[in-house]
Amino acid sequence: MDVFVYGLLLLTLSKCVVSKSPHIVFIVADDLGWNDVGFRNPDIISPNIDYLAKNGMILNNSYVQPVCTPSRNAFLSGFYPFKSGLQNFVIVPWAPSCAPLNRTFLPQTLKELGYATHMIGKWHLGMCKWECTPTYRGFDTFYGYYNGKEDYFNYTIFNHTDFRDNKEPTRPYEYSTYAYARRADKVITQHNKSQPMFLYLPFQSVHEPIEVPEIYENMYKNLKNEGRRKFSGMVTALDDAIGNVTDSLKRNGMFEDTLIIFTTDNGGSPKYFGNNYPLRGGKTTVYEGGTRASSFVYGSGLQKPNTVFDGMIHAVDWMPTIISAAGGAQVRGTDGLNMWPSISEGVPSSLRSEFIYNLDDSEFPIMGHAAIRIGDYKLIEGFAGVYNGWYPVPENETVTERDDPKVAYYQLYNVKEDPTEHNNLYTKEHSMLKKMKERLEEYKKYIVPPVSMKPDPASNPNNYNGYWTPGWC
Repeated sequence: MDVFVYGLLLLTLSKCVVSKSPHIVFIVADDLGWNDVGFRNPDIISPNIDYLAKNGMILNNSYVQPVCTPSRNAFLSGFYPFKSGLQNFVIVPWAPSCAPLNRTFLPQTLKELGYATHMIGKWHLGMCKWECTPTYRGFDTFYGYYNGKEDYFNYTIFNHTDFRDNKEPTRPYEYSTYAYARRADKVITQHNKSQPMFLYLPFQSVHEPIEVPEIYENMYKNLKNEGRRKFSGMVTALDDAIGNVTDSLKRNGMFEDTLIIFTTDNGGSPKYFGNNYPLRGGKTTVYEGGTRASSFVYGSGLQKPNTVFDGMIHAVDWMPTIISAAGGAQVRGTDGLNMWPSISEGVPSSLRSEFIYNLDDSEFPIMGHAAIRIGDYKLIEGFAGVYNGWYPVPENETVTERDDPKVAYYQLYNVKEDPTEHNNLYTKEHSMLKKMKERLEEYKKYIVPPVSMKPDPASNPNNYNGYWTPGWC
């Protein structure tokens, strides 16, 4: 065969080959603050997180919801919480509720694309019936707990155990961060390498209770405040676990073909020693400290590593973005936008120009009544959350008493020029205030009532050998 013709044949064949879908590891840290990572705060020891962030792409304007359940629902469904009944707070263990069952979750779509799907860690999207739980919502395997928080060593919440290996009740006998890293290694090692893998890894860390093995606390002897010392140790334990996961990917020849996504579910809690300084507020608020996430991507598909991406991305965007990275079709009908072309190519994006921080018209809007972002501007209407000040890292043995400022009913900020939300423009920017109020009213038409949090006696773990167990609603 003529060499030229042979070359053309090879070129044609190469164009017909479908690119291999990457393995995807989606890591969610719990209650990790803006100032709780080493790549922003040199006092934090997080070499693995820092390496992945600095050698990948730091997402400088990545937004989440003010608390756990709403963010997790947004990650997996692509819908805003106010359209899902999850805008008021988190799903509590005794609530006869869960994330809407009529929504397709991310792992369900990935399974259709040929992925093996695994979840390790915290669910917190409801568990009153089995249909609400991970293995019924697209995950091949599940190893973790259903509810929002529990003891890191004995796996109990409200004096009853909450832990499952798939559907079977169990209890590891080690610090939970160790247990999750150990299971991740097992999943990765046993994975069929010819099949793409999706590993959703929402760690318990660093949510309260503030518990950590002494070896990690001792790494921060320079910190006088005990709570902050232990919390910082928890971050380093989390970082070690992430290092163990990346080591496992390397040992199994999968690391170079893996896309790693890292985000927190909400900002740090000042009450439990998380820190978002210099951003305002914290967990449970619609201020930047409660909603602007420490986040990055690393690995397969990134054309411009070692960069910072300044485009806005919201929690609802992760579902269509991950599906696109996996080679799937454009997702339609959700609130999410596919940010993968911009992220993968490292090009500026104006695709996401607005989003809702929260909308909650109930009597007690625990995590903020209403807030919207349009371009560089942010409008907060009414109650913004219980932490509305600025909270430096505690430097003494005791935490200084809070001195939160009084706030106006409307707060309007140019977040690009004023990311710490000091300068309320609502009496100056009249046209912008009017525009954003009108847009907020449009979104309010789509609010659905919050799911029920009414305690159901049928949920009592004493009915199930002391385990929090589905099957009662």
